[in-house]
Amino acid sequence: MTAKLCRPVRHRIPGQSALEDHGMNAIPSPLEPVASSRRRRFGQVIGLRPERREEYLRLHAAVWPEVEAALARANVRNYTIFVHDDLLFGYFEYTGDDWEADLASIAEDPATQRWWTHTEPCQRRLTDGPGGPWTEMVEVWHLD
Repeated sequence: MTAKLCRPVRHRIPGQSALEDHGMNAIPSPLEPVASSRRRRFGQVIGLRPERREEYLRLHAAVWPEVEAALARANVRNYTIFVHDDLLFGYFEYTGDDWEADLASIAEDPATQRWWTHTEPCQRRLTDGPGGPWTEMVEVWHLD
């Protein structure tokens, strides 16, 4: 097992995209592994509306295969969403070479757009500012 140190990555925040409106930011994570690797890890958090909790859990008990296929085509792997009280924590890995294009393909996917119309009302933004409703988390440590 190898622990990887992280270092800050300088980046500019681009104009908000359709994908950012739906939770996956089009900017890289603020920290990335020092070791070169195609895999990039992302952690995000968002609020869960208590009155919509059961609906959200029911939706995610049977995510539409077309949505999962769109994520896989966009090189998103190991996507997991955890729930704790009224918080959702998302984790995923990106293994592609063109982050912007892959994220745009998700945002343009008709099934994913329909899926977002069901999931968005269940979520509650935690912070204001650039990016989507999901708040990017900073990776501070990793152990393979």
